[in-house]
Amino acid sequence: MKKIYRYLILAIVILGTAGYFWIRNSNNKDITYRTETISRGDIVVQVRATGTIKPVQTVQVGSQVSGIIAKINVDFNSEVKKGQIIAVIDSTFLYASVKEAQANLERNQAQINEAERNLKRTKDLFSKDLVSQADLDAATTGYETSLAQLKQSEAALERARVNLRYAIIRAPIDGVVISRDVDVGQTVAASLQAPKLFEIANDLKHMQVEASVDEADIGQIKETQEATFTVDAHPEEEFHGTVTQVRLAPVTVQNVVTYTVVIEVNNPDLKLRPGMTATVSILIDKRDNVLRIPTLALRFQPPAEAMEKFKEQTAEAGEKPEEHDSVRIGEKEKGRSTERWQRASDGERERWRERMMRGTGQVGGEMMTRRSGDKSQMTRIWILDNGKRLKSVTVSTGLNDSRYVEVIGGDVKEGDEIVLGTIGAEMAAGSTQQTNPFQPRMPGGGGRRGF
Repeated sequence: MKKIYRYLILAIVILGTAGYFWIRNSNNKDITYRTETISRGDIVVQVRATGTIKPVQTVQVGSQVSGIIAKINVDFNSEVKKGQIIAVIDSTFLYASVKEAQANLERNQAQINEAERNLKRTKDLFSKDLVSQADLDAATTGYETSLAQLKQSEAALERARVNLRYAIIRAPIDGVVISRDVDVGQTVAASLQAPKLFEIANDLKHMQVEASVDEADIGQIKETQEATFTVDAHPEEEFHGTVTQVRLAPVTVQNVVTYTVVIEVNNPDLKLRPGMTATVSILIDKRDNVLRIPTLALRFQPPAEAMEKFKEQTAEAGEKPEEHDSVRIGEKEKGRSTERWQRASDGERERWRERMMRGTGQVGGEMMTRRSGDKSQMTRIWILDNGKRLKSVTVSTGLNDSRYVEVIGGDVKEGDEIVLGTIGAEMAAGSTQQTNPFQPRMPGGGGRRGF
């Protein structure tokens, strides 16, 4: 019996020892890294927004008089010239008002003639002391009153004639009728405000886009900046325009603040129509054919076992641990961004998601400080030296378009393999990184064996 226990304990020790070395050898397996080759290319920083296409100038044509629409001379899409008759309101009552005003004028003219004769007669009698001063004053007052009534009648006649002219609706500008809101026989009432009859756009060959830009991005928008946009009606075609106005008035919808940016665009083929929705990209800054690296590489941290081996190699090479303090700093910064996400309210998270979808705002907890300007910042990246050994390099980064970042300085060159992440189970077992909700998912390069 004792022999059985002794053999059992010996078997457990052997199995435990074998398991220990098996696990140790498993952990020492090579780690597969997701890499991409450092290359040259363009970096374009844009602010994205949506907007509505509108004519540069539109005029709503109304009526200053009430009545029945007797005639309409234009329809949708009709081209009109300034002063052209586009509609006529029935003028029966308006013409009668003119005749009535004319009659009142004639009556007041007769009254003033009578008052004038009476004043002249009273003056003659007063000179002979046959009437009193009071009689003379009364005659003078009667004449002046009749004169005022005559002027009032003249004004009433002029007003009636103007109303009669208003029965003829004329185009106020050269343009195209884009809206017609009345039909023949319809009654319009202008008692409180002028009813809208037509809407005329001055020139559809010159249009504008009124884009709604998020408050986080409006500080980067300036007049004369170039812009491109697409519309659903022509998804394969890109239209070009220029920012001509950045309006100061905010627009708040469900606690989201935006500002209106006006972009002028030529429309020679009339492909753009009023009311179309445009997906706009406004060019903020651009670098052509520069050395660039994926922004995903800025947030990579090696797994725990890779870091241990990296420290061993740096110690063997005689490097000081202080030279890699920025690695720990990068880990702290990433932790802060995750902590901010966890503390944020649902509304703030939703706004961050919207900015990420537009390629703006914060990505991976890092503010895109290099959208424009000449300031650079130092950061640490990881490359595979000779395709095997993991190596950390400090680089100076420039313009950042959320997918690629410009490399201004550092011990890297075109063709180097930069590490973006790890592939397979090793990443889940060896890396203690938390998933960052801000981090964009970008296509990486091929995997290579490290160590």
